[in-house]
Amino acid sequence: MRAIHITKSGGPEVLKLKETPKPKLEKNQVLIKVKAAGINRSDIVTRKNMNTYGNGSTETIIPGLEVSGVITEIGDTVSDKKIGDEVCALVSSGGYAEYVAVESSHCLPIPAGISLTDAAAIPETVFTVWFNVFHLANLQPEEKLLIHGGTSGIGTMGLQMAKALGSQIYTTAGSDKKIDFLNKMNLGKAINYKKEAFEEVFKDEKIDVILDMVGGDYTQKNLEILNKKGRLININGMNSMEATINLRSIMSKNLVLTGSFLKPQSADVKTQIAKEVEKNIWPLFKSEKIHPVIYKKFPLEDAAEAHKLMESSEHIGKILLIMD
Repeated sequence: MRAIHITKSGGPEVLKLKETPKPKLEKNQVLIKVKAAGINRSDIVTRKNMNTYGNGSTETIIPGLEVSGVITEIGDTVSDKKIGDEVCALVSSGGYAEYVAVESSHCLPIPAGISLTDAAAIPETVFTVWFNVFHLANLQPEEKLLIHGGTSGIGTMGLQMAKALGSQIYTTAGSDKKIDFLNKMNLGKAINYKKEAFEEVFKDEKIDVILDMVGGDYTQKNLEILNKKGRLININGMNSMEATINLRSIMSKNLVLTGSFLKPQSADVKTQIAKEVEKNIWPLFKSEKIHPVIYKKFPLEDAAEAHKLMESSEHIGKILLIMD
């Protein structure tokens, strides 16, 4: 099969298309003939840090954390899936390939109304938002949610999910074009953080939950605008992984400061997320209250160009690799 390999730490140019054997199935896995794969920031972090994520190995890595496609083989103990099923799946790696093996319980049927290709934009974003915003932060209807980076894949999906489930939504983005997009989608109060200070604009809103992928000096500013018993959830530190905070901000309002990475969560945790997502979020696709936002699709061999686009932050929504 064809697959994109990270050959060494570096820029997009280290992504190389190679022939490689199909993955071998474990008894609880299925083999998916991949239709499309989603690009995520985590893939870029892995590409830049092979010494860390390659566990010191000299072998190459096939990146990719989410796919859509058709099941072509099933493991010995798999009973909930069958050959021919169209699914989307969260994978631990290996998505930038024509075939990928994944635990059966991490696969979900293609949501109603979504194409097989576009479904590749769903797993990583929906699983991340559900685990962080609705599980860790326990966002409730009528509560207020702020997502920084509202036009990212996480942002566009998270805002839609929270709105559909009854929360008030707020967001930031870095250009007037992106703000116009958010306004046209009616995704809450959106501000251009390059023109306005979010900590000033939102200081009287009493935000209950903040999902932050910026980190650095955003951290204290986030704490200052949270409501009493508010929750700050960090999922990345694109500005910096280090932050200086005033503990009084947390203690005086009984705040929660936490965060997570989805990729290293246990298989059991991902299985539980999949069950909750199918029950609570999949019906929202059928009712057309939410949908994946796709910015651009690249053929598999152009993975380097897809990474360059993601690193530019010019995109709105998801970037996909197409296998055909």
